[in-house]
Amino acid sequence: MKSTSFIRARGGRKMFETNKMELEKWFKWGFPNLVPIKQKFDEQRVKDLKQIICQEFAKEEIKNAIKPGQRIAVAVGSRGIVHLQEIVALTIANIKKLGGRPFIVPAMGSHGGATSKGQAKVLKSYGITESLVGAPVVSSMETVELPKSKFGESINFDKHAYNADGVILINRVKAHTDFKGPFESGLMKMLVIGLGKHKGAAWAHARGVDQFVDLIPTIGMEIIKKTKILFGLAILENAYKEIAHVETVIADNFFQREPQLLSWAKSIMGRIIPKEFDILLVEEIGKDISGTGMDTNVISRSASNFPGFEDLNYQRLVVFDLTDTTEGNACGIGLADITTRLLVNKINFNYLYTNSLTASILESAKIPIVMEMEKHAIMAAIITSQRVDLNAPKIVFIKNTAELDHILVTESLAKDLVENNNIEVRGNPLPMEFSNEGTLLVRPSQFEIK
Repeated sequence: MKSTSFIRARGGRKMFETNKMELEKWFKWGFPNLVPIKQKFDEQRVKDLKQIICQEFAKEEIKNAIKPGQRIAVAVGSRGIVHLQEIVALTIANIKKLGGRPFIVPAMGSHGGATSKGQAKVLKSYGITESLVGAPVVSSMETVELPKSKFGESINFDKHAYNADGVILINRVKAHTDFKGPFESGLMKMLVIGLGKHKGAAWAHARGVDQFVDLIPTIGMEIIKKTKILFGLAILENAYKEIAHVETVIADNFFQREPQLLSWAKSIMGRIIPKEFDILLVEEIGKDISGTGMDTNVISRSASNFPGFEDLNYQRLVVFDLTDTTEGNACGIGLADITTRLLVNKINFNYLYTNSLTASILESAKIPIVMEMEKHAIMAAIITSQRVDLNAPKIVFIKNTAELDHILVTESLAKDLVENNNIEVRGNPLPMEFSNEGTLLVRPSQFEIK
């Protein structure tokens, strides 16, 4: 179903004109001013990426893992890791330096519409092509079935990776958006979900994310025993979308080292520093930002209802738009309370529903209240918030959940933050003004990231 017919089938413009009239009749308050602030986070970062990766490949255990002439599969996922193209290119170059013959396999479960062409297209969007990184991309949804696991079913694993002489993983280690445990997003999950392709991802998610705490490390270690996993290149990012740490981890050390890296990653991740407010506005969501469109660790909402995401206290979540890179996959939109027609008209329901059905988490694909424009979405959020000073609502406005250093807050909230050492006011209060199309003119993305 095309997104335009989705809207038209539910009343079309007449519906929105009715909403507009009712909202403007009810909304008798002015919009509050917005104050630009800078949130301060841990600034540790890698200064010379090439030097660090070359040093990691110079480790004896890494040099000994790759033999001259071996075909080495390099697993690359669909996450928007910063400097991913450079990291992959440097990995390929170092494999060749050791005499290996590398090729790239997409390790992204069912992403890219669960098709080989779609997954190759996702990698291409990150600049991962043979001409740019020096190795061919071998994209296929074919898997081999490894012997049955302790869960009683066969394990699916990428056929081309299985037939290689060795497999190297490239992935970011970070907090997962659906569950909490010693292994969340990282090397182990890429083994089970990413290299499991659509079949493996569907099987794992069908068991429920509440089982991932045990399933991911258990199946991951079984895959290590039954395949030729050599090592992983683990990447940590700081809150400023910079590489904070890069480390090669031999496969036999995944179980011990990855939980330590995860704890480190959580300590330096970005977050919304104000904890108590009324409304959260999000400029954009997308699969390139987070697997759930918005990082649930940042917004404190999870489609899986898994415990451990409670941090912020607010009432309404409003989402304005999708990133271009997400190509219509609006996964995570169901976590919002209100959105815009602009966003809904961009949704590729094939991508969205394939992702949601594979993950067995339907809540992430549900469509919230749809308003004609951003102005009305904000009105609706203010009007429907309870026990709120309607003349001075406390609002936080972020670009997305990956870029959190510069945000906007209303004056009433800014007053609560003046003594916080991790908050710096970056300008005078700005009026919340709108274009003729109802688009909010002051946005976090207008402020330079420093």
